Amino acid sequence: MNESLITYQLDGPVALIGLNRPDKRNAINDPLIDDLRSAVLRAHEEADVAVLFGHGSNFCAGLDLAEALARATGQIKPPRKRRRHNWHEVFDLIARGPIPFVAALHGAVVGGGLELATAAHVRVGDESLLCGLPEGQRGIFVGGGGTVRIQRVVGTTVMTDMMLTGRLLNAAESLQEHVVRYLVPTGEALNKARELAARIAKNSLETNWMIINVLPRIHDMSHDDGLFVEQLNSARARPPEAEARLRDFVDGKAEKLQRHPA
Repeated sequence: MNESLITYQLDGPVALIGLNRPDKRNAINDPLIDDLRSAVLRAHEEADVAVLFGHGSNFCAGLDLAEALARATGQIKPPRKRRRHNWHEVFDLIARGPIPFVAALHGAVVGGGLELATAAHVRVGDESLLCGLPEGQRGIFVGGGGTVRIQRVVGTTVMTDMMLTGRLLNAAESLQEHVVRYLVPTGEALNKARELAARIAKNSLETNWMIINVLPRIHDMSHDDGLFVEQLNSARARPPEAEARLRDFVDGKAEKLQRHPA
C-alpha cells in the first residue's frame, strides 16, 4: 500500500483509512483503488470497525476524469478479458466484509465519491457537505455500484432527479434523503465518526457481522425467505461471549441504554 494515496492508522480496535489526494479533491483513479483495497483488507484483519474519511477540504470528488478520458481515447488499453469492475470489488469489501465501516463526509461527495460513501454502513456529514451525481452532465453513467447502493438509500425518484438535473444536495438535504444519519458542525465529521466507531466496536464481532451481512441480503428476499434466514441466524449456537453478555443483563450488570445525541 502506497501511503501517499491512502493513509492508515490503527487506533485500538478502530482502523482509520484516509483518501489522500487533496490536490485532486481525492478523485478516484486505479492506483488509489488498489491502495484502498490493501487498506480495507488490512483493516479486516487488524480492526473491529473502520472509519473512512478524506484528507483536505473534500471527502471525494468521484472519478478521476483525466484517467477516464485516457481510457475513452484508448491511451489506457482495456484488459484482454472481461473481469469484475475494480470499484465493485473494493466497495463490496467495505459493504459486505467482516467489519462495519463508518464514513466521515465533508465537502464534495459526488459521483464515485457518493458511491464509495454509500458502501459504508453508517455515514456522518458536516455542514460543508455537498452530494451530487454529475455523470449526466459528463456524458457518462454511474459505474461504481451507484445504481444499487445510492438508489436504495435515496430512492429512484431522488437519484433520477440528481442525475438528470445535476442537482447538488446540501447538508440538510443529505440528511433528509438519508445519505447521512448524523449531521455535525463543519470540521466535526471525523470526530463524530470515530466516536460512533468506538461505540460499535463494543458490540460482539459476530453480531456486527450479521448486521452488515444478513440485513442487506434479507432486504433482497421475499417475506417468507427473509423470515427463514432471520430464524437461521437468530437460532445459531451462541458463542460464550454472547452468553456472558446476556448473563450480565439478567444480573443487572450490563451498561444501561442511553439516548445518544445525533
